[in-house]
Amino acid sequence: QVQLVESGGGLVQPGGSLRLSCAASGSIFSINIMGWYRQAPGKERELVAATTGGGTTNYADSVKGRFTISRDNAKNTVYLQMNSLKPDDTAVYYCNALVRVMNGLQYDYWGQGTQVTVSS
Repeated sequence: QVQLVESGGGLVQPGGSLRLSCAASGSIFSINIMGWYRQAPGKERELVAATTGGGTTNYADSVKGRFTISRDNAKNTVYLQMNSLKPDDTAVYYCNALVRVMNGLQYDYWGQGTQVTVSS
């Protein structure tokens, strides 16, 4: 079994910054892709940013230039630095990881979600 534990959400004013963290633990052999998704009220869950083990990154157009995803492979941890936050960034942010476990099979795991609220 694999667990993803997120931290770092909260309330911030427009223009502010937050840093989210997500640590994976459990029967991990390797992690391919780690990323962040978000879901705002009444909207579908959408990809925010993702990164491969080799460092390739992908961002939603709406966050390019403001958000930065990074990863510490030794700690199985992914980070999302969010700058110049806007009210439209308000959502529950979910960590996601594509994990190869010890038996060789690959599974998709999700964190429990962390609330990010951008408001004055």
